[in-house]
This record gives sequence, structure tokens and C-alpha cells, in this order.
Amino acid sequence: MKSIRERVLGGDLVTGTWLNLGSNITAEIAAHAGFDWVLIDLEHGSGTEADLIGQLQAVDTTDTVPIVRIAWNEAPRFKRTLDQGPCGIMIPYVNTAAEARLAAEAMRYQPQGVRGAARFHRANRYGRDFESYFSGANDALLTVVQIETAEAVENASAIAAVEGVDVLFIGPLDLSVSLGIMGEMQHPDFRAAVRRVIDACRAHGKSPGILLPGADLIPAAVEDGFRFLAAGSDGSAVVAGMRTLSSTFSEAKKRV
Repeated sequence: MKSIRERVLGGDLVTGTWLNLGSNITAEIAAHAGFDWVLIDLEHGSGTEADLIGQLQAVDTTDTVPIVRIAWNEAPRFKRTLDQGPCGIMIPYVNTAAEARLAAEAMRYQPQGVRGAARFHRANRYGRDFESYFSGANDALLTVVQIETAEAVENASAIAAVEGVDVLFIGPLDLSVSLGIMGEMQHPDFRAAVRRVIDACRAHGKSPGILLPGADLIPAAVEDGFRFLAAGSDGSAVVAGMRTLSSTFSEAKKRV
């Protein structure tokens, strides 16, 4: 099983992008592009659980690590997703230490957690690697909790202190909405929230993360202290490329 958990907790800068089209083709393209990790989105993305295996298979042909965002912090969603073989889970809308603890436990087999064990699933090569997967999964799988509300920011230190939580990942749009400043990522209140989350991570040896809308914001985010960093998505890349092509054609038509 591929894992970046040690790198993440060691403070390395690990970078990725979003996969929201539900396509194994764009998953394969992104993975071959050389990202440390890609995020397969089952919360807001177009794909369903039925599309997940194809995307994981595409990413697994590369060194890139696949992480899956589940739709909600519910133990059955963890179990179903982890058995398909991702290297980590992102959990949306975690507001309290108690919710973070539920997520950390759902990620792990007993006695550290409550994940149910099964001998036959994709993650352990359909039983061939059951013993090695079972013995190593608790330490190898990455747990990423999302900070998306003012309440979560208030509880950032307590969330970061939860054993088994590895990354506190800011959802910038939802957080700005919760703060009453939708889309104002440079607003003093948003910047103060960012600093509070980063400080909580540093105090507890966890990694701060965020999704950026564009590559131009990467240097500033690194300067802020983010170390689990994502920018863009397969969907936004396709939209931007098509718009550029269409615009070029439109300019050509004016000269005919």
C-alpha cells in the first residue's frame, strides 16, 4: 500500500489536485502529471461509489497517492470506501473534537478504532495480502478532516489534538460562507481563521491544508505555512482549456 502519512506528519510539502469529474481517464492523466496525491471527490464530485474503483485503478498505475473525500462523517462510508483501497480519507464538515475522534476511529481497525475487518476486498488484494494490510493500515492510512465553519476554527486546537487526525484541511469557500464573507479570502476575518488553524496544527504536530482555486496562489499559501496543498481540479482544467480554445477560434472568426 502506498502511503504519504509519514511525509505529511514530518512536515513535508505534499501537493495534489482535485478529481471531480468521476472519470478514470482524467484520474489517470492527473496521476501521471506527477502530483504527490489526488483527491477523488465523492462529496461534490460527479462520480459515485460505482465510479471509484476505476479511478483508483487508474491512479494505482503511478506513484501518486489516491485520497477519497467521502460525503459525510459516517462509519459505513469509511468502511465501504477504505475497502476499495485508497491511501487516505478526507472527511467534510468536522466541527468538534468529538466528530474528529469519530473519524479517526472509523479509519482504524480495533483496538484503535471501529473499522470492520474483512478478508476479501480490493485494498488487501482480495485476500492475498490480508495479514500485511490489516497489520499496517492503521499506521499507513491518512486522515484528513475539513475545517469549514467558524465553529471548527474555534475548536481547531482541540481537533488537532485528536490522536489519529493528520491534516486539518480548510475548505475556503464553505469557511468564508460560515464567516459571512463569501469568497473574500483576503478579508481579515478569513486570514485570522487561517492563522488559527495553522497555529493549531503546529502546536500538535499536524499538517495544515487548503484547496486553492489557482496556481498563482501557491507561493503565498506555502509562505503562510500550508504543507498539504491542493490547487485546481480536472474539471476546472477542462473548462479553462475549452474556454481558451473557443476564445482563440472567436478571435480567428473576426478576421475572416
